[in-house]
Amino acid sequence: MVSWKDIYLVLEATVPLYVAMILAYLSIKWWKLFTPEQCSGINKFVAKFSIPLLSFQVISTTNPYDMNIKLIYSDILQKSLALLGFAAVSKACCAEKFDWMITGFSLSTLPNTLIVGIPLLKGMYGDQAVKLLSQIVVLQSLIWYTLLLFLFELRAAKGMDATPLSETVEAESGTRGPTQQRYEEVRAKGVSARCSCAFRFFMVVSKKLGMNPNMYACLIGLIWALISFRWHIQLPLIVNNSIRILSDGGLGMAMFSLGVNYIGKTKLHMQKNQLCYFNF
Repeated sequence: MVSWKDIYLVLEATVPLYVAMILAYLSIKWWKLFTPEQCSGINKFVAKFSIPLLSFQVISTTNPYDMNIKLIYSDILQKSLALLGFAAVSKACCAEKFDWMITGFSLSTLPNTLIVGIPLLKGMYGDQAVKLLSQIVVLQSLIWYTLLLFLFELRAAKGMDATPLSETVEAESGTRGPTQQRYEEVRAKGVSARCSCAFRFFMVVSKKLGMNPNMYACLIGLIWALISFRWHIQLPLIVNNSIRILSDGGLGMAMFSLGVNYIGKTKLHMQKNQLCYFNF
């Protein structure tokens, strides 16, 4: 049975986060303390510094040699089944297949693990839950958000499909009944165009991944964790404290940024791959 003490511990961990969000809302809606340009600066600071450094801190302190294999397998299985299930339902029932698949997959499997999940589970189950949840953060950062970006770009590329082959043949031949030779020539051009489109698609995905500072933070954090826990090396104290000062404010800044954007007066000056930090 859940006791009042357990409820208080949960509230103790989560209420401060929402206080920051409410203060941001009041600061913009009623007190008019920030201009749209200042709000944009807050959003950029959160996306470029606070959340990447918070991700680095969580991942770099997670022992990759002591991962819970059952947890990893169950997480991969759960997300894979959810993705396949939403893909099947979207294909059968929805006109905008990719929109519903991406939305359903995001809402059901990619919660606010980093921002809200860790404080919440720490209040409910203690430090052991934080250790397990940190492993989920590693998988989400390196695998599932990359897959989500891939799906976003695939949806965008759907509107850029090549003209159907039969229409292309008729347009280039000028007749309704093209010859077999002409058909083969146009078909070869269509295959070449599709290959070129696929190459450009992967280049766009790679470029956007390269522009996401959180991706670099996760990779560097994982590499450092492998080195640190293998040879028992620690970061210099001056470096560790510098990261901690910025990352400790990451939770509050992220919630404050959410409150700012609830107003609707400002717009996030980030690509959709950078918006993923809200779902950690």
